[in-house]
Amino acid sequence: MQETKLKGYWWIKLYGPDGELKEAREGKNVVTTNGKEALASLLASNLNSGVTNTFQYLAIGTDATAESAAQTALLTEVSRHTGTVSYVSGAIYQVTATFATGSGTGAIVEYGLFNSNAAGTMLTRDVESAINKGAADTLTIVHQITVG
Repeated sequence: MQETKLKGYWWIKLYGPDGELKEAREGKNVVTTNGKEALASLLASNLNSGVTNTFQYLAIGTDATAESAAQTALLTEVSRHTGTVSYVSGAIYQVTATFATGSGTGAIVEYGLFNSNAAGTMLTRDVESAINKGAADTLTIVHQITVG
């Protein structure tokens, strides 16, 4: 019997006020214990009954403490946005969000995927080296979860 595992990846792009790409990063993340439980619950629920519990909210923060499967929130969240959800072939779930000018500025190092626009369950968390988002910059994040 083959085991099913979740794998998460991030692609982050920072654009200056002129629209030019200033910086790009990518990384892997940790799938949290609470996130696995919430995903299993979602898969077991009857989606035809109008239940909506989609992991579509991307959050960014400034705390560089290492990821842990026991974490339930970003440690210092500075902004959260509703992402655009899509299915990518190969059992890949993708969420894309853009943090516009004036939103989520600072030395961004942590990224999380949630099922609510406030609080909620965190499915994944990633910590990377700082990407400095100025007030006039735009940050685009593409996050993928591969079920395989």
